[in-house]
Amino acid sequence: MTVKTAYPSPPAEAGAASNKGGRSRRSITLQRVAMAGATAFLSINLWTGSPLLALWLGSQVAEEQALSFKPLLVVVLSLAAFTLAISVALGWLESRYRLLVGLPLREGRLTWLRAFNAQREPVRHVPMSALERIVTVFVYIAVTALLIWFLFFAGSPLPSDYVTP
Repeated sequence: MTVKTAYPSPPAEAGAASNKGGRSRRSITLQRVAMAGATAFLSINLWTGSPLLALWLGSQVAEEQALSFKPLLVVVLSLAAFTLAISVALGWLESRYRLLVGLPLREGRLTWLRAFNAQREPVRHVPMSALERIVTVFVYIAVTALLIWFLFFAGSPLPSDYVTP
């Protein structure tokens, strides 16, 4: 029984062990390190850089100290654009990395979005790549930092002179 996938598996000679196209082991290692560094940079900026840049853009558009619709719209739209751009870049890096090291590409359709009558089809399990692990680690770090800040450092949103009834 064969498994139909949205993307064909890369040929065996596309892996890191080959020397096709004159690429040496060293250049492949440098490419892998560069891709890992770019993934770490984009993952950090997904959580910190793009929100700060969006807030800065909104502050440049604001004409007064009071909240108005124009700066708010700039912040929301620019944050959405930055998040989309970084997500697309991370996806592109992931697919290029998988081709570089010879890992199979992911199926284009999520398992839980498959048709109900396709449940009998075997699911192709694809191993997690190093770039996916980097993004996962940064998500855990960001969520943990948010929880620590919220629980221990944020303080109460209520006024200090608030008395419980």
